[in-house]
Amino acid sequence: MVRGRTFAREADPMGVKIRQWKGAWWIFIDHQGMRKAKRIGIGEPGKKAAKLAAQQIQARLALGQPAFQGQKSGMTLERYTEVFLERIEHARKRTTFVDYTKILNRDILPTLRGLDLQDITREKVKAMALAGLQRGQSPKTMQNIVRCLSSLLSHALEDNLVTVNPALKPGKFLPKITKRHKITPLTREEVALLIETAKAKLPRYYPLFLCAVRTGLRMGELLALQWGDIDWQGRFIEVQRNYTHFRLTTPKSGESRRVDMSRELAQTLRDLLTERQIEAAASQWTDTPAWVFCSETGGLLHPHNLRDRVFYGLLTKAKLRKVRFHDLRHTFASLLLQQGESLVYVKEQMGHSSIQVTVDLYGHLIPGGNKQAVDRLDTPASQWLPEAQSATSAQPPRHETPAASSDQSIYQVVARGEVGVSDGFRTRDLRIHNPAL
Repeated sequence: MVRGRTFAREADPMGVKIRQWKGAWWIFIDHQGMRKAKRIGIGEPGKKAAKLAAQQIQARLALGQPAFQGQKSGMTLERYTEVFLERIEHARKRTTFVDYTKILNRDILPTLRGLDLQDITREKVKAMALAGLQRGQSPKTMQNIVRCLSSLLSHALEDNLVTVNPALKPGKFLPKITKRHKITPLTREEVALLIETAKAKLPRYYPLFLCAVRTGLRMGELLALQWGDIDWQGRFIEVQRNYTHFRLTTPKSGESRRVDMSRELAQTLRDLLTERQIEAAASQWTDTPAWVFCSETGGLLHPHNLRDRVFYGLLTKAKLRKVRFHDLRHTFASLLLQQGESLVYVKEQMGHSSIQVTVDLYGHLIPGGNKQAVDRLDTPASQWLPEAQSATSAQPPRHETPAASSDQSIYQVVARGEVGVSDGFRTRDLRIHNPAL
């Protein structure tokens, strides 16, 4: 063997070669500006190992992965955050994009800034979560933070920049989340006072608040409602869009839904449309605004202004306790349940993804359901058992066929659907004993 002699082996488009140099076999990589060299071994075993390693490296580079196992990706969290946010800006809902942007800049980057993506370990994620809890952040907040990081790392995993996602399943190391914000719906009397006050003191917003408490639409769904979404003949609203963070998007569930209108609401909206058409004819607008609840200039209402100035001002005028605008939605659901409507109907009207969501949110608002159920258990046993059950001495022997009463037979009992009720004798097989069957 001649020392110092170089043998170039087969090279692929990835720029991977094996060479013998100074008695040992090496792998040389020249790929997309990256130049690496690694000693593999000597002799024939070293040559075989180098060939095998070269094949593995070629495959990893073809997938966009680092050449060597454990090699850093060269992509820091800060750099990849820009890639991630640019990618989800139009692929995810506007609310999600805004929330993730805040979480990454406020909570994640200050803690993990400068780290290579592959340096983010499960231990570092746990430490970040623990530090947040110690600062007073709630388990729910920390869960949202870790889930945001997990979403980013899932994209990095698909890009072959990391091999695992260490932020998966934050529930394994975060405390159990307490119950969500307590639902505080308005009572029927409070709703009446709210609506009457709006009608008297804020007539321009009266139709909006009536629609809120009669349909349960979210604020963004109310603001994005257009006249074309209303079916006057069928008396329902087709909820097709949402207005959030000053952008129109799909409803929260991602799908449109139909919401029934009460007669009062339908008539109120008809009157509002007539009023808008008159205003348009008077040249206040070039055409009737498409938005059902619009500003004085015909544009979309500002959500913060509606909430902070109009809604809270209305509560003050009506001398009602302070509730959130979203509680009007909860009020609609609670009033439906209080008047005996089914959970299935409430789910459909609210647009929940499953009936379990409806049960979790509003099941406790069903009035007196549990008390009535347990009260029924107090029914005397005599009302559950037929009179024949108490006269056990009159039961015929099992081998005898009981005599039918003057006004009914066993076949008539079965025909009425009473099979299975203990009546003092065994139920016969009618296919054997009834010639008519």
